[in-house]
Amino acid sequence: MAIVLITGATSGFGEACAKKFAANGYDLIITGRRAERLQLLQQQLEQQHNIKVLPLCFDVRDEKAVTATLNAIPEQWKAVDILINNAGLAMGASSIDQGEFSDWDVMIDTNVKGLLYVSRTVIPWLKAQGKGHIINLGSTAAKQVYANGNVYCATKAAVDSLSQAMRIDLLPYRIKVTAVHPGAAQTEFAVVRFKGDAEKAGNVYKGFTPLRGEDVADTIYYCATLPAHVCINDLVITCLQQANAYYFQKE
Repeated sequence: MAIVLITGATSGFGEACAKKFAANGYDLIITGRRAERLQLLQQQLEQQHNIKVLPLCFDVRDEKAVTATLNAIPEQWKAVDILINNAGLAMGASSIDQGEFSDWDVMIDTNVKGLLYVSRTVIPWLKAQGKGHIINLGSTAAKQVYANGNVYCATKAAVDSLSQAMRIDLLPYRIKVTAVHPGAAQTEFAVVRFKGDAEKAGNVYKGFTPLRGEDVADTIYYCATLPAHVCINDLVITCLQQANAYYFQKE
């Protein structure tokens, strides 16, 4: 059966993708920083769906940990069919002149460099097979900048550009590349952005019904299961009450 590698699988879109693909019989490599959550997810999915799950605990920001951990897995697990570069986050929401350097570093190192480290390690495996699919999680913030989103928007614009570049560079190897850009979704995203302030995070979603992690996972699964000759290159998904990164209709 096919193997899916999902980064940032301990919550949000990554966890939802793990559950979606597991329910459809895929074996999984799941990565994240929280070992307990990885182990619990592994147990849950293996018991419920009779599949194999390989949990790998590392931070995508750590290039040595990424390359050492992935390269050390058994050879049979390197037959990855789908790579979902999901690990990412927003940290803080300040104007450009008031941003925290440490927040900028976390976002750039996770959203851009982490995606590159994982991709650089896994792409040779896909090339060796002469097929594969890379799905990169962007954001509506990649398409339109909004107030106080500066560096986060820049990192997701980088994901957009890197996805286009991957599509070109990997064209000769029959490797699909899809960028999926979700809008507002009620996951741990806002809680992380506001550094644990649950009240402030909850206010983000007041007055409208946001996307759920499952909505995005369903969309990713659709993209990943199209016929071999079909590739969705770029896809923006929002809830009904959101038009883009800026415009909302709130009740």
